Amino acid sequence: MSENIKKIESIFKSHLDTIHKLSSVINNVNEVADIIKKTLHAGGKVLIFGNGGSASDSQHIAAEIVGRFVKERKGLPAIALTTDTSILTAVGNDYGFEHIFSRQVEALCLKNDVVIGISTSGNSKNVVKGLEKANALGAITIGLTGGDGGLIKKISNHSIVVDSNETARIQEAHILIGHTLCELIDENN
Repeated sequence: MSENIKKIESIFKSHLDTIHKLSSVINNVNEVADIIKKTLHAGGKVLIFGNGGSASDSQHIAAEIVGRFVKERKGLPAIALTTDTSILTAVGNDYGFEHIFSRQVEALCLKNDVVIGISTSGNSKNVVKGLEKANALGAITIGLTGGDGGLIKKISNHSIVVDSNETARIQEAHILIGHTLCELIDENN
């Protein structure tokens, strides 16, 4: 067996092990899905953000909510705070990178909106500050993290923590969780 085949098998096994551990967060995912559905039905919106791969996940999940996931339905309000390069660079330059999400939350978030911060470590400063601002505004905060959940688990109203310390495996689990949330949101709209 070639070294590449062994490596691929190891990666796939690690992925499957992480996905199997998600059974421990099923109730959290269900609770978060219900919160998002209630928020959307009440006229609220979802704001979502993260860095790097988590920024891409934010955009992906927001797109599924606004467009549709599987079921044909009306568009629902969700905004990824990772997409406006003018805002990101202006706020990063004028206030510091750690404020790129909190400033947008301050501008866009209303009480009882849902704000989702994604961080594989649970400790990304800008994600923490964005969630802290959302808490101060009375929004419902959700942390999507890995490892031990980090500071984000402590400051979020609700959290979903992937039981892994491998960034790639956590991100793979995050998109599965995001897709699951989108499918549950689709059911009631």
